[in-house]
Amino acid sequence: MNRRVRQALWQMMTTAAVVCAFIGLAHAQALPDGSAGAPDLPPGSARQAPAAGDIKPGEVREGIVSIQWRVENPFRFFVDPADTEIHRQTLLALDAEQQRRPVLESERALSERHNEGWAATMISKTCWSVSRNRHDCPHSDDYINPENHAVVLEIKGVDDASVECLWLTAPRGSQEYRGKAIKQACREPLRLDVPYPGGLTVSVEVGGRLVAETGVRVRDVLVVGMGDSFGSGEGNPDVPVRFSRERAGDYGKADLQGYPVRVGSWKQIGDREFISENARWLDQACHRSLYSYQLRAALQLSLEDPHRAVTYAGVACSGAEVTAGLFLRYKGNEWVPTPPDLSQISAIAEAQCGLREAPMQDLPEAYHIDGQVADLRGGLVLRKCDPSDARKIDLVLVSIGGNDIGFSRLVANAVLDDKTLLRSLGGWFGQVHGPAEAAAGLATLDERYKALNRAIHNILHVPWNQSDRVILTSYPGLALLSDGKAVCPDGWAGMEVAPALKLSASKARDGTVMADRLDAVMSKSAKAHGWSFVNAHRKDFLGRGICAGFTDNAFSLADDLRLPRKTAEGWHPYNPADYPAYASRQRWFRTPNDAFLTGNFHVAGSVLQKALKLETFSWFQLMLAATYSGAFHPTAEGHAAIADAVVERARAVLERYDQGPPTRADR
Repeated sequence: MNRRVRQALWQMMTTAAVVCAFIGLAHAQALPDGSAGAPDLPPGSARQAPAAGDIKPGEVREGIVSIQWRVENPFRFFVDPADTEIHRQTLLALDAEQQRRPVLESERALSERHNEGWAATMISKTCWSVSRNRHDCPHSDDYINPENHAVVLEIKGVDDASVECLWLTAPRGSQEYRGKAIKQACREPLRLDVPYPGGLTVSVEVGGRLVAETGVRVRDVLVVGMGDSFGSGEGNPDVPVRFSRERAGDYGKADLQGYPVRVGSWKQIGDREFISENARWLDQACHRSLYSYQLRAALQLSLEDPHRAVTYAGVACSGAEVTAGLFLRYKGNEWVPTPPDLSQISAIAEAQCGLREAPMQDLPEAYHIDGQVADLRGGLVLRKCDPSDARKIDLVLVSIGGNDIGFSRLVANAVLDDKTLLRSLGGWFGQVHGPAEAAAGLATLDERYKALNRAIHNILHVPWNQSDRVILTSYPGLALLSDGKAVCPDGWAGMEVAPALKLSASKARDGTVMADRLDAVMSKSAKAHGWSFVNAHRKDFLGRGICAGFTDNAFSLADDLRLPRKTAEGWHPYNPADYPAYASRQRWFRTPNDAFLTGNFHVAGSVLQKALKLETFSWFQLMLAATYSGAFHPTAEGHAAIADAVVERARAVLERYDQGPPTRADR
């Protein structure tokens, strides 16, 4: 071969190599028979071609062209992506300072735009079946085990609105490079269903040349929530009761007249039409709502990483204990036709199995801890999903322990007058008792946590060496002032809804001491079992207890502690129809007055007559409305503050197991 021929061949080879490099011939590595595989790019990573400014002037920006993508509906519990988008846009609108407390600041922003609370428009569009008491999506066969996720992709760096992009997709690791080929204007976002967990390789061509390429693989995290009223969202119904602007009601006694009453055509308090206007909850029996800190934490985790989706399964129930509730069936806090038919552990195990069966197993000796948890001796039956069928749980959010030591009864002891008949009605409020009885429950609480720990590992298959995936949450102080030492003073502030209610500062102080002891036991038990323990939010509740607000000349209606009553002169101090259940306020606990104006819990008159055998029961309806409606529980703001603390810990746990946001190199 002469020199001139060799030079010609070398020039041809060099030109071909340059062209191949420029147009991304790596993209065209697939042979006609499809034998070459698609590039297996890391999820979120992008391969960018050189700036294609020479395609046509103005078509492609000088610099780097890239593909950006996000999960369309990252919080899968919401059926409608538009509902998740409301929360995402609210989060994006927060400034840098607000981003330090994203859930709390988002709650405040949402409350300004939604007078009845944001949950009222979303409660009917979730993956929770009220009739079946199961996690079930209307348009999905298997909620727990998704086969794909919808993602939204955009090409960045192309300015000219007339330029068209050719989007090319292929399953990651596929032997066929090209899957779908979609041509559309570059300025238009593209929606794709991405297989899970495999993902896709997505590339974009402009004018026949590769300009960008990326791997798209969604990280789907399973978060479960279990526990008691602090986990369920008690006190914060998804749809609060609406009150009449003109009508007032009486509760059977001369001093119980002129009370706010709900809208509707009812004739008597407690009749069918009256009960039909009850507050609405995601789960009516358990008073579980979308405002629960467990749900808000899961929602926040889904929003802050564009490549993450969260599958959430919450079963917390107001009134639950480790025994009656988590291990044993518990029917909830409100009478409903179809109460929960499974314990919370069984319900999570069944959900974990997806469409497969989680059979019942007899466990007579496994969890009573040598007889120290007597309620679990003999006859214990729980559902358990076979390990080969069970989806791995990434986070277990737990709020439990308060009812186990009778903390609600301590609260009752602090606010119920010794002379009242209510102290003898233990069947409704639990036997009212003081610190001595609570201390006895505290002494055996660690054994209950030990039983729960065994179940989380043995029944729910959380690996023993990953115990920190369990996040136990502390209870905030109910009546502490801003110095963290003094408590709310004696009096009726926030409690004049019922004459039997009056706060005793000395008993509230006893309750605070017991709450601190409970926190110490929870912390010690969590450490012993390797759980994560969250109590950073307790300091945020200082000065935000049940007495935070005004009893005269309130600066805002939300901070007014008084209950409106109607007299001949009209409503005073305000019309109950104007009560803002979810407005931002100083107090982060519902007072009995707040509970009456938010949940307004009543039962059918026939139920009261049958249960209590009382000839006159109107006054007791008033007590139910003031207490069973969520008094002494965190407000939506309080739950959001707890969620922020939980999210901070959850981020660290996920990052430890390489489930955090993508690194800069992966984006």
